[in-house]
Amino acid sequence: MADKQTPQKRGLRWWHVVAGLLVLLALAAAYIPLPNWFIEMPGTAEPLAQFVKVDGKRDTAKGSFNLTTVGIQSATALTLVTSHFKPYEEIISRNDLMGTEDNSTYQKVQNYYMTSAINNALTVSFKAAKKPYHTDYLGIYVLDVEKKSPFYGKLQVGDTITKIDGHHFDASTGYINYLRNHKVGDTVTITYANDQTTKTASGKLYQLAQTKKPGIGITLTDRTKTTTGIPVTANAGDIGGPSAGLMFSLQIYDQLTGNQLRKGRKIAGTGEIAADGTVGQIGGPEKKVYIAAKSGATIFFAPHMKITKAIKKAAPGLEDNYAVAKRAAKASHLKITVVPVEKFSDAVKYLETH
Repeated sequence: MADKQTPQKRGLRWWHVVAGLLVLLALAAAYIPLPNWFIEMPGTAEPLAQFVKVDGKRDTAKGSFNLTTVGIQSATALTLVTSHFKPYEEIISRNDLMGTEDNSTYQKVQNYYMTSAINNALTVSFKAAKKPYHTDYLGIYVLDVEKKSPFYGKLQVGDTITKIDGHHFDASTGYINYLRNHKVGDTVTITYANDQTTKTASGKLYQLAQTKKPGIGITLTDRTKTTTGIPVTANAGDIGGPSAGLMFSLQIYDQLTGNQLRKGRKIAGTGEIAADGTVGQIGGPEKKVYIAAKSGATIFFAPHMKITKAIKKAAPGLEDNYAVAKRAAKASHLKITVVPVEKFSDAVKYLETH
């Protein structure tokens, strides 16, 4: 005859079941990523000497130039909650981060941005140091292809357009102006490089939604290649994006000119660099100045842009990077000097005079 189960034993068994379920829920909340949500946070401050060789040599002088990063982490239910209590952590959606790109395409574009940033840094630093260099215009780098484009499915992100109807131009404006001299419905043939292979494709021009002009429906940027008289190797490893351009320029320039700028200081910063030395706005300046200060940097270069009434009207939420970084430094009581820069020469002048 079987023993009868007492109420106490039945209660204990149900408590074990409930406790087990709670443990499973806690583990799921902590470790199972939510595919459409990410946490953006302060990343790292990376010394650039580890990434750069000039004339085959690493920089061993005291002090350092540091690029700064924003960290991206897949969100879990737990981190969605805890992010509200951590400095400068922000919840972002997959669409806000990547748009319509998949992970592979997003990473490919970020890697290209870094390659382009280093290439522009070579141009800027060698020009400022009065050292020999040469820049070749390769063509148009494809960042996106609209679904209604006649070249959708033919062109891919990462391709480089080198000719249209057999014509090669020295800037993207040349290609754009060439297309604008045509009519909607005209057929054009593009020549493009895809994984070291040259291909051609034809399609009809259509009216672009934004400009109302004839076009092929791609998002683009110029692709150039700078060759230098003094060999330079620069590689940021797994770090992508365009925002390290300014700091790469300073690192290369300082090595070319004999390490006169740092004076033993740990210097950090951010900013996209154009070939003419202009420093462009980036994302997450408050996160970058925070991690710079926490890593021991005493100077932080931040892009400075005058926000005019016209800019405010076109982009109401846009803020000057320098203003955001300075506000964050003050709010978090960071022991770091935030320096505004509009062009590369501003950063050089500051380091030479301070």
